[in-house]
Amino acid sequence: MGPAPRVVVHPPDAEGGRRVRVGGVSLGRALGPRDLLEFLRRAGLDPDDVFDDALLIEWRGGGPAVWSPDTDGA
Repeated sequence: MGPAPRVVVHPPDAEGGRRVRVGGVSLGRALGPRDLLEFLRRAGLDPDDVFDDALLIEWRGGGPAVWSPDTDGA
């Protein structure tokens, strides 16, 4: 079995949603960590193993604590 596909979580939009892509395929817009975990599960990834893995998830515009454009993650 090959490596897990790369997950890209895009910066928050004006409403706080973040577009999510796995292996180049758009999965939708996550409004928070629960949505992201569900997208990962549906893509066949184990959210417990992947969520904090910087090699598999590329967080653009802030890390997992950033879900609105005015949040700096602090």
